Amino acid sequence: MATLKIKKGDTVRVIAGKDKDKEGKVLSVNAKNSTIVVEGVNMITKHEKPSASNQNGGIVNREAPISISNVMYLHKGQPTRVGFRFENDKKVRFAKKTGETIG
Repeated sequence: MATLKIKKGDTVRVIAGKDKDKEGKVLSVNAKNSTIVVEGVNMITKHEKPSASNQNGGIVNREAPISISNVMYLHKGQPTRVGFRFENDKKVRFAKKTGETIG
């Protein structure tokens, strides 16, 4: 399995689908299915039963997973592709548009 270029906590922009051009922070990454959950993107309505965490249950809005191929990493507000290179014997991510290392 290839290393995913987007990680939890990154800021991304949606480039395809119903939420195109929306931006948000990555909440979770599922490497097995190549999907991510982005804050405020791909919202769904879910009917939940009452539980310990949600006493009343009811209708809840939440984010659904989106394919990782439908988002681009944002570096200083600009969408860019992400690459890998070795610096001081460490593998680091870098923004291909600017060449800067992603911290």
